[in-house]
Order: sequence, then C-alpha cells, then structure tokens
Amino acid sequence: MKLWGGRFSGEPDQEFARFNASFAFDQRLIEADIQGSRAHAQALAAAGVLTSFELERLDEALLSILKRVAEEPDYLKNRDAEDVHSFVEAELATFIGDLAYKLHSGRSRNDQVATDLRLFLRNEIDDSLTLIKQVQCALVSLAENNRHCIIPGYTHLQRAQPVLFAHYLLAYYEMLKRDCGRLIDARRRTNRLPLGAGALAGTGFPIDRSIAAERLGFDGSCENSLDAVSDRDFVVEFIGAASLIMIHLSRLAEDFIIYSTAEFGFLELSDAVSTGSSLMPQKKNPDSLELIRGKAGRVLGHNAAMLALLKGLPLAYNKDMQEDKEALFDTVDTLKGSLGVVNTVLANVKVNSGRAREAASVGYLNATDLADYLVRRGLEFRKSHELVGRLVSYAIQQDKKLEDLSLDQYSSFTPLISGDVYDSLTLEASLASKAAEGGTSPERVNEALAKAKRDLGYRPTE
Repeated sequence: MKLWGGRFSGEPDQEFARFNASFAFDQRLIEADIQGSRAHAQALAAAGVLTSFELERLDEALLSILKRVAEEPDYLKNRDAEDVHSFVEAELATFIGDLAYKLHSGRSRNDQVATDLRLFLRNEIDDSLTLIKQVQCALVSLAENNRHCIIPGYTHLQRAQPVLFAHYLLAYYEMLKRDCGRLIDARRRTNRLPLGAGALAGTGFPIDRSIAAERLGFDGSCENSLDAVSDRDFVVEFIGAASLIMIHLSRLAEDFIIYSTAEFGFLELSDAVSTGSSLMPQKKNPDSLELIRGKAGRVLGHNAAMLALLKGLPLAYNKDMQEDKEALFDTVDTLKGSLGVVNTVLANVKVNSGRAREAASVGYLNATDLADYLVRRGLEFRKSHELVGRLVSYAIQQDKKLEDLSLDQYSSFTPLISGDVYDSLTLEASLASKAAEGGTSPERVNEALAKAKRDLGYRPTE
C-alpha cells in the first residue's frame, strides 16, 4: 500500500516512479526513522490515539525491523519501495497487519523525514567530532616527537622566517579547534524536533510534542510548523562546516605534498600511505594526500548545491528537498573518510629535521631579526627595514649569509652594529625572540602543546 494514492485512478509512469523513488539512498535513514516512529507511537498513546496494547505491539514490531537491519546484510537490498518511510510501514504491516497504518496518525512524511535527518545528522556530527579530536591528537603527537625541529616558515611560498615544526603543526590544531566549535554550534541548532508539525500546518491530534522530543534526546521542538518541515539550514550549516574542515585538511595535504618532494625533503611518507607509478619504478606518490585535496572540491560542490537548491523554494515542503540527502550523505562519508586518512598519514610520516634546519639556515630568514636588533639600538623600524634590505643585497653580492659578514662590513653601513649582533642572528636566537603570546619561541610552543594536551585529555601512545 502506498502512503498516498486514494485520489489517483491511474498508476504513475514507471520511468517517473523510478525517478521519484528515493529508497536506494534514503534507506540509510532507517534506524533514525524507526527511532522517530517509536517516539511518535508513544506520543500517540499519550494522546489516546493508540491503546497501551497497540503501542506495545507497534514497538515490538519496530524493534524487530531494527534487529533485521542490524543482523541481515541483504535485508534492504532489491526492495520495491518508494522511500524508507513506506518501506518501514509495509514491513510493519507484515508483522502486525492493519495496526501498522495507525502509526501515521498525526504525522506527515514531511515532519517525519525532517526528524530522521536531524537524528541522523546529530549522530554523524558526534562521530565527526571524535575523528577531529583523533587528528588533533595525532598533530600533537607528531609535534611532541619533533619538538626541537626547525623549519622555514613561508609566505607567498617563499622562505620567510624560521619556526618550530611543532608551532607549524599547532596552527592546524587551532584550525580544527575552530572546526569543532562550528560543528558543536551546528549540532545545537540541529537538535530540535520537527515531529508534530504535520505536513505544514501542525497536527489535528492532541499530541504532546515534548514526549517525542524528550524520548529522542532533542533540546526542544521546532516552534513553527511551516519552518519545521521546510528548514534545511541545519544541513547547509553542517555541509558548510564540513567544507571548512576539508579546506583545512586540503591545506595540510598541500603542505605535506610539497614538503615531501625531493626539492624540499622535509618529510617522507611511509609506504602505508603512498603509491607507485605503473611506468616509473622509482616513483613514490603521495596519493593519500592528493585524494584529500581532491575530495575537498567534492564537499565544496555539495555546499554550493545545497544553497542553490534552497534559494528559490516557496514555503513549505517541496520535492526538490529530496535532493538534500545524497549531498548530505556524501559529505558525511567524504569528511569522515578524509579525517581517518589524515590521521593515518600523520602516524606514517618521518621528519627530516636536518634537511629542514638546513633550509631554515639559508635564504636570509634572519633579516627581520637584524632589523629588530637595529630597532633595539635606537633606529626607527622603517629605516632599519631599508638598511637591512641593502645589507641583504650586499650579502647576496658577496655570496655570504648575514651571520658571515664581518663587523667591518657591517660598520660600513652603520655604526649601530657591534659584536653582539651575531648572537641575534642564530636560528635559536630568532626563535627565542618570538616569545610574545602565540609566537614560535620554544617556551611558547611548549606552553601551547601543554594546553592542547590538557584540552584533548591527551595520552601518548605506548
């Protein structure tokens, strides 16, 4: 029996029926649909629509379906159902007969699917938060194990100033911390109950919506029935938050791809997260990272698609909204898969601290430290900046580093430089001088690591 059809005398065109059906993908909501149906049955019983006996039979049948879903891998395959809701109702009818059809009293597929989506997404947000925390722990672990490693910091992909590798990794930790905040905030708005809104105008039965809300763990009910069935802001918020997470993962992937090239050589990926070439035997390709970088575009596409989907819809529910599920499901899968792979990559990367230090020692990365030295000797920074620029140009002509110029050579530019200048030009001095809050000095980085470990409840793996 269809969930609709009494008004129709003819059958739908078969091609349209296939086009209209969503069971192939929305069957993924079956556990949420059954959870919502059990809560709705309880609310119907409290309203006097169901007897206690009917409630018990319905609940037992719903649990039986849930058990079959869990225990029989092929249970949902090759089923001729329009959607997950009609499938569950049909299965209920095989267990308990016509009583199955009472369950839909006071409910529409519109508020039903909105409830299913929120239940599903709430759980997926929780899982994503756990995966992000694992990646943060992996970043902290890699930072801990390479606490003294120095690398060049870059702007415009040009060597700029030396930083601790741990400081670099903690930058991504901070990005992911913001991502967690966005997901937690999105979860709060997701966790409202649409059930009881009916198709658009509310329900004609005296249903206490707080019963279902409490049973399902919602913080409360959606307050306007029109909004409840047509709102997909929570889907857009999640996909938007996922897009930013994927951008952060993609940026990390890009860095690691560059740093693992022979030209840089700061990192080496293990065989566990690399592939080879079908033609060139010597190749070791960072496909794990390249796939993450590529999949970021996939999630960004879903974000744009959801915004485009909703932008012109009149209130309330429209069939266009069926398109939200595949975008959401694929975003969930892509995000969770990418987080898992990044976690694996971080556990399978070797840092070449010698090569990184060597790179940080050339390219005049201590030029700003020399400028700061002159400021401390009383020269205005803008003049100091200009003077050091000329000194760098001179050093390049002499094929020397700044720390290799003699005091006489320095004195030919300014009398402000004395013998203590060399103490300011070492890598260690450069790092130590960045001791303001948020800087890359060992002291500050150690503090940041300690705070990150406290926040994560981090325990190093044995």
